[in-house]
Amino acid sequence: MLSAMDSRPTNGSPTPSRDGGGAADDAYGDVVYDVFAVRCTSREALGHITGRWGILALGALSEGTYRFNALRRRVDGVSEKMLAQTLQALERDGFVLRKAEPTIPPRVEYSLTPLGREAAERLWDVIKWLEARMPEVTAAQARYDEERSAG
Repeated sequence: MLSAMDSRPTNGSPTPSRDGGGAADDAYGDVVYDVFAVRCTSREALGHITGRWGILALGALSEGTYRFNALRRRVDGVSEKMLAQTLQALERDGFVLRKAEPTIPPRVEYSLTPLGREAAERLWDVIKWLEARMPEVTAAQARYDEERSAG
């Protein structure tokens, strides 16, 4: 697979994929993913990890393994339905591991896969940066709101 850091020359833009999917093949026949292309499958996966509940679920799971209700309490404000859908999408994409023990009632735990840990580390950088910059964000919001109400 061609990575973003691959320095091999190409003959220009990728050629359409043979499978009709959202990815394309480069001049060497390697698959190239382009999140900016509307049909690229990477866009859907990006949405799963960067959506409101995805980023919060991955961030919480980076703290350790959680059972469903404990994770729901940690991700304050998420509905049971939205958390279940988010975890299912993240599991399908290979970011989350769901482990169900055959007990009564079933004991289900969620944790991060190695790929999920890598994604969570990167997301935590954004979370920490945002939290540190919130005074600037709130000042910008206040200026914006003041300008809009004065006009």
